[in-house]
Amino acid sequence: MKDFLWGGASASYQCEGAWQEDDRVESMWDHYLHENNLENGDVASDHYHRFEEDIRMMKEGGQNAYRLSLAWPRIIKNREGEINQKGISFYRRVFETCRKYDIEPFVTVYHWDLPQYLEEKGGWLNEETAYAYEHYAKVCFEAFHDLVKEWVTFNEPKWFVCSGYLIGNYPPCHKSPQDTITAAFNVMYASALGVKAFREGKYPGKIGIVHSFTPINGVDGTLATKIAMRYADNYCNNWILDTAAKGEIPIDLLTTLSKKYDLSMITEKHLKVIKENKVDFLGLNYYSRALVKPYSSGETTLVVNNSGKKGKGTSKVIIKDWFEQVYDPNSTYTEWDTEIYPKGLQEGLKEVWEKYHLPIYITENGVGMYEDVTVDQVQDDYRIEFMNDHINAMLNAKDDGVDIRGYFAWSPFDLYSWKNGCEKRYGLVAIDFDHGLVRKPKKSYFWYKEMIESNAETIKRKRL
Repeated sequence: MKDFLWGGASASYQCEGAWQEDDRVESMWDHYLHENNLENGDVASDHYHRFEEDIRMMKEGGQNAYRLSLAWPRIIKNREGEINQKGISFYRRVFETCRKYDIEPFVTVYHWDLPQYLEEKGGWLNEETAYAYEHYAKVCFEAFHDLVKEWVTFNEPKWFVCSGYLIGNYPPCHKSPQDTITAAFNVMYASALGVKAFREGKYPGKIGIVHSFTPINGVDGTLATKIAMRYADNYCNNWILDTAAKGEIPIDLLTTLSKKYDLSMITEKHLKVIKENKVDFLGLNYYSRALVKPYSSGETTLVVNNSGKKGKGTSKVIIKDWFEQVYDPNSTYTEWDTEIYPKGLQEGLKEVWEKYHLPIYITENGVGMYEDVTVDQVQDDYRIEFMNDHINAMLNAKDDGVDIRGYFAWSPFDLYSWKNGCEKRYGLVAIDFDHGLVRKPKKSYFWYKEMIESNAETIKRKRL
């Protein structure tokens, strides 16, 4: 596994801070969090000023890759597409530092922080945002192609689209199936436009998409459950993966949606771009599976636990006439209601490989916990167990023939976790947000280093 990428993953808004420095403009998240007086990423991990320290610690921790995202509000100043050279210079320094420490930058063009000037014109409900994205992507490819060889168009379209337009717990806080469909299509069209710009520019390297992967299991083997599983798979996975990897939106999904919703935004022109601009690889962010049963009754209900233990047991997913998600009483769950189920990764990887036959990266995997970071070293044995079990699952799938080329822990250091604030900690390195942002490696940091150095050969693999 000499060429395998072992790294950590972060996101611009969640770690950079410096939200008004060097001509960065307001993002939709800045606007939303400030307007609602919520915990924000104004400072976050202060990665903007401490990136060299963080990258050096990755290197010292045995990592050879860093998955990070660019901030659109740092790079494009306005709707006219004016480039902010200070933003370009910042990211060039980051990538040059990665190269200095032999860290491969694995770069996401869009990780949720849409400029507010575009949100004010409709955001992802406006097709013009897709063309603005195409321009932004071209600027990034042109500015950084000598330093970056692995590119990602979007991080987790399903998560930010459904949270923003269907559940309503992320900005712009809509609760509209029609808006969800429109935004989802515009995002996937924008992703294809990004691939198109990359290919037309003949830039070196590869380009893919990162998906919040949720393998689907059913409560039994009945026909009704299998139908519910297909609905759930279309909702959770297929509209991203089929569209990006095969250039085709699932026809049964379109058929079902067309009975109730307006799909007139989907034209032959759009479908041609999507069909001709498929991705080179798939990035899968895995945290858990979904166990589903046939829909029984009630309205569509989508409740996400963003408050941790205070809201434990409140998460609920029902899509009317499609499926209901249920909880396995034999499983373990985090304080945020996330099931810990490494077997889902092993089985899911094989399913994705058999379906698409594209190289796969595990672009996020980790566990968020409450932690006291004032101690000398956080003894996060639970994180070590979680990572070990999921890496074992990945390696088992790799042994079974799946072309897996990298694993990125979420995250290399503690960061701001969107609506969960800074209490939900994922990092291998602790950051004391209340006392000078001091960095202290956790026990898991050293475990990960040892695992990487042994190329995972010394891990006791267990069949799940």
